[in-house]
Amino acid sequence: MDEKKNDIDEDKLAEGHCNSEETCKIEGKKGWLSEDWLSLWLGLFIFMLSLGAFQGADILGWGASTSVWTEAAKSTKPVSIAYQTVKGEITKIDGTKVTLKKADGKEVGITVKTDTSTLAVGQTYEQKGLSATASLFLTYLVMLVIMGLGSTMIGANFKKFAIGFTLIFWISYLCWFLGHFANIAATKNEMAKFGINWSLSMTGEFGFIIALIAGLMVGNLFPGLASAMKEAARPELYIKTAIVIMGAGLGVKAAESFGLASNIMFRGFCAIVEAYLIYWATVYWISRRYFKFSREWSAPLASGISICGVSAAIATGGAIRARPVIPIMVSSLVVIFVAVEMVILPFAAKLFLWQEPLVAGAWMGLAVKSDGGAIASGAVTDALIRAQAMDMEGINYAEGWITMTATTVKMFIDIFIGVWAVILAYIWCAKIECKPGQKVRLIEIWNRFPKFVLGYILTFIILLVICWPAVKAIAPAEHALTDLKVQITSLEKQISAGKDPATTAPLQATLQEAKAREKELKDSTKEPKKLISKAKAATNQGDVFRKIFFLLCFFTIGVVSNFKKLAQEGIGKLAAVYAISLFGFIIWVGLAISWLFFHGVKPPIL
Repeated sequence: MDEKKNDIDEDKLAEGHCNSEETCKIEGKKGWLSEDWLSLWLGLFIFMLSLGAFQGADILGWGASTSVWTEAAKSTKPVSIAYQTVKGEITKIDGTKVTLKKADGKEVGITVKTDTSTLAVGQTYEQKGLSATASLFLTYLVMLVIMGLGSTMIGANFKKFAIGFTLIFWISYLCWFLGHFANIAATKNEMAKFGINWSLSMTGEFGFIIALIAGLMVGNLFPGLASAMKEAARPELYIKTAIVIMGAGLGVKAAESFGLASNIMFRGFCAIVEAYLIYWATVYWISRRYFKFSREWSAPLASGISICGVSAAIATGGAIRARPVIPIMVSSLVVIFVAVEMVILPFAAKLFLWQEPLVAGAWMGLAVKSDGGAIASGAVTDALIRAQAMDMEGINYAEGWITMTATTVKMFIDIFIGVWAVILAYIWCAKIECKPGQKVRLIEIWNRFPKFVLGYILTFIILLVICWPAVKAIAPAEHALTDLKVQITSLEKQISAGKDPATTAPLQATLQEAKAREKELKDSTKEPKKLISKAKAATNQGDVFRKIFFLLCFFTIGVVSNFKKLAQEGIGKLAAVYAISLFGFIIWVGLAISWLFFHGVKPPIL
């Protein structure tokens, strides 16, 4: 199981850039980083910049945030209020902090950089900020520089990458923009706000699906354009970077609902253990019994179909010393079937699982066989189910918990790929066929460990640790305030109804004590709430880039999914095993396992 003897370029294979033993060979000019490591460092770099929000420095605040729109000019703005154009009536001045009441009646706080002594409550004030065009172009430019420099570290041609990335970014953003059109994205409770009488209620995340469809069209109908994008068509790089950034936002959510987060992690671990035991053995048996594949073919095929697509197929091929062509053929199938699943499964979940949101999230993690496909599908499912729950029953589930469930399940699957490779290598060498020079090395667990998961864990833990003390301080105070509000309301009613001063005097004293206690509790939560607010500002800034990376992943998965190439390779028998296994039982067993472990577990309701 010596990795050095494997001359397959795993990054090229995972990204769908090769489909034969010849084209998948490692080229002479290979970069000094793998995509896995690069995604870790890129994600951590963006995460570190977002932490500036804790010190009041909105380093990423200029990032372009897109919202549901009816007027195109109002669709995009910088994510931070510090970079937005804001106009309104001054309602409060506190040093450099000024509160404005906008035309829509909402109040917003801004920091004025000039002298505030000339300002007065009641005046109209306008803060000039970045235009939507400037914000969007700056977002593109910074991402181009960061990703372009990163691409040179993995051996890509900077010029070709820049051209491909530019095409991918702007076509993908156009899809994102269209997906946020109100008649597509607005939920039923938002239709009056936008002045529309119908909507598909798909939420803005439908832009991901539009991007996937656009990518499939480019990859299959416009080979010249797809070729121009090839150097930057790296869905796994984009999604892994997004996952590192996403850990921070999930860390804040976990701090606010720690019991639920730990419950999801435990259930996710149990679910993947059961899935491993059922999936792999069944696919292997079908391949051997009904399709008469050799052990050399059946093991990588079983891993690729049942566990985690490309990574698992490569790991298994290396573990049993299979010929390089075998994981290559399996990986070609994975890319195609992932694209099909991404179009079908989120909408099936919306129709049939909207009352069991976390079952749907776990299902995406268990059924879709690539990191990019599974977690991106989780994000779309998150949006679709939240919209459906709001439309059907008026339930407003907190965003991100369905995605978190899909991510947790997928991360556990990824982590155990290396362990599974070692187990298979031992079984093959000890019980089946030990080839000359084959050794079972525990270092393979580290070699196969997905490094970007380290970034996800790190960003998750950092925000969890930062926010946990604040949440612990806020929670009991909020409970006490709720009880006090009931008491104060009751006392005020009794005092209002009472006519005898002798009777109302003790009530007045009790009321004053209750109000004093209320003020004390509110004061005690001011600083913790400020910390949570800063944490959310930081994660919101990082989330702009997380969503763009998700978007690029969807589009490029489509670009690399060339159905014509698959047909030309003549791997119909392999495709038959894949289709029968995936649609015959993996999807349904995955659904059953998801139901078993996540049935009745719901996200927080806002």
